[in-house]
Amino acid sequence: MTIVERGLGAARGVGFAADLARHGGATAVVDVDGTRCSYAELAARADDVAARLGAERRLVLVEASNDLDGIVAYLGALRGGHVALLVAPDDARSADLVATHSPDAVIGAGLSMSVRAGGSAHDLHPDLALLLSTSGSTGSPKLVRLSHENLEANAAAIAQYLGLRADDRAITSLPLQYCYGLSVLHSHLAVGAGVVCTPASVVDPCFWEAVDRDGVTNLAGVPHTFELLGRSGFAERHHPSLRLLTQAGGRLDPSDVRRWRQLGQERGFDLYVMYGQTEATARMAYLPPALAERRPDAVGVAVPGGSFRLAPVEGAGPDEGELVFTGPNVMLGYAEAPADLGLGRTVDELRTGDLARIDDDGVVEIVGRLRQFVKVFGLRIDLPRVDALLARHGTAATCVGDDTGLGIAVLDGTDPAEVRAFVLAHTGLPPAAVAVAQVEDVPRLPNGKVDRVGLLEALRDGVRTEDHQTPEIDSVAALLGRLLGTHPAPDDTFVSLGGDSL
Repeated sequence: MTIVERGLGAARGVGFAADLARHGGATAVVDVDGTRCSYAELAARADDVAARLGAERRLVLVEASNDLDGIVAYLGALRGGHVALLVAPDDARSADLVATHSPDAVIGAGLSMSVRAGGSAHDLHPDLALLLSTSGSTGSPKLVRLSHENLEANAAAIAQYLGLRADDRAITSLPLQYCYGLSVLHSHLAVGAGVVCTPASVVDPCFWEAVDRDGVTNLAGVPHTFELLGRSGFAERHHPSLRLLTQAGGRLDPSDVRRWRQLGQERGFDLYVMYGQTEATARMAYLPPALAERRPDAVGVAVPGGSFRLAPVEGAGPDEGELVFTGPNVMLGYAEAPADLGLGRTVDELRTGDLARIDDDGVVEIVGRLRQFVKVFGLRIDLPRVDALLARHGTAATCVGDDTGLGIAVLDGTDPAEVRAFVLAHTGLPPAAVAVAQVEDVPRLPNGKVDRVGLLEALRDGVRTEDHQTPEIDSVAALLGRLLGTHPAPDDTFVSLGGDSL
């Protein structure tokens, strides 16, 4: 599918972005301050951004803040037929992306814009619409190339299986540069529904004030979001507008799946457990709510238009194999250098790297991983990539981890606090999710490879860092500062200290 032209002077690009105005006066976005923006107004504001970018197609880096300006900037790039590269606002990790891919324009806070004079420096394939980081946590310059068809197909599939309606309203509980958070925006725009903007976390009272004030119906979260919901007394409160809770970004324990399903039945909301990767635009599978009690260990069935198969894996158990996905939402391929932006489709199916089983009803259960990556707080961390980053920093270290956090082993003589600060800066993880310990030697398997399981257990048994000493804490701000790795002032809040929904 190439760029869609819709009449003289009309917007071009992805369908749900190009067709904004057809929803007229319906509320599209409720901004952080409660200001409402209609679909017609959103289209006009996005067209202003497109006009400022110019008629020639460009690579546009967008700092995707969770507010109306961030949404307008992104949609303006799409409506102008440009290629959007989404990054987090004020994220030092974007430096590698900028250095590698040299965007033609940058849109920052408040819709500030800088545009390279003389047109684009890139050969951009006509199908290319969006670039996202493969592992939005390690700052890798390797990007996923997503097409107009990818975005439209996945938005339509999500809207279909969730049964989204024009009177639905989502909330930005996840960052927009994160493929899951972005898919929430896409799928709601596709049906003319609304999105409520907030930078707050689900533990903040102001988050729930927005939910109740603006009639939020749909809440998306990663496993950590659900952990926070459980700790913050969500089960004891009633928010009558909520009708859908969706979960992806890592495995939710089967007992928790059942518990949230049962709570939903009591409170009138459905729980959808989902599975996806950036390389599949966002979603590949979903677990129908009715299966949550019977199959809480499963990620569900393929999204509409998609299908799964198992590829043989040596040494796998009976009926197990690598999960392979096919569908119109599978990426065009990767981009590791500017020349790759001119490529067309280089992959036809997605080998997920997950070991799985598929039953006779097409229900998929993930039983393990074939590759060395983990998902922590919904962010995919490539463990060898962290090792390589540390090596370039001049530090010999080994990174291990699981979906609860990372462990970094360094040899005696290396400052653990310095290594930990470096890893935090390059992964975007909260400090509580990263532990560093000095070791005399790294345990290895008989074949010479690092014994990552044994190393992780050893690190958890005895982490030797100053950070794990119990400090004296005399205020809530000081506690948040320690957990978030910042230096608080008396007036600081969770958000101003760098906290977010992940």
